[in-house]
Amino acid sequence: MTVKTKKLFASAAIMMMAAQNLLAQTGGGTTGINAATSSLITYVDPVATLTLAIGAVVGIVGGVRVYIKWNSGDNDINKELMGWLGSCLFLVLVSVVIKAFFGV
Repeated sequence: MTVKTKKLFASAAIMMMAAQNLLAQTGGGTTGINAATSSLITYVDPVATLTLAIGAVVGIVGGVRVYIKWNSGDNDINKELMGWLGSCLFLVLVSVVIKAFFGV
């Protein structure tokens, strides 16, 4: 090996070690991601409870509307009933899926 080749090899080795040290991060990104995850998990339970409360209000209002239509003898009561049940079921399932997705 010539002196020029040895210098080139030594320079390349030093550059590779310096680049490796520059690329290695000491948990700066991991700390931020963990903080965001814990902050997000604190919102899951209130959002699921709020969704259930909205579902209860929709259920009460929909039940009263179906009752009024039933007593007045409307023909489209099945359509109203299916829409009401579908919306209540959707809101209840959303709260369950939110909790299951975040593992709470």
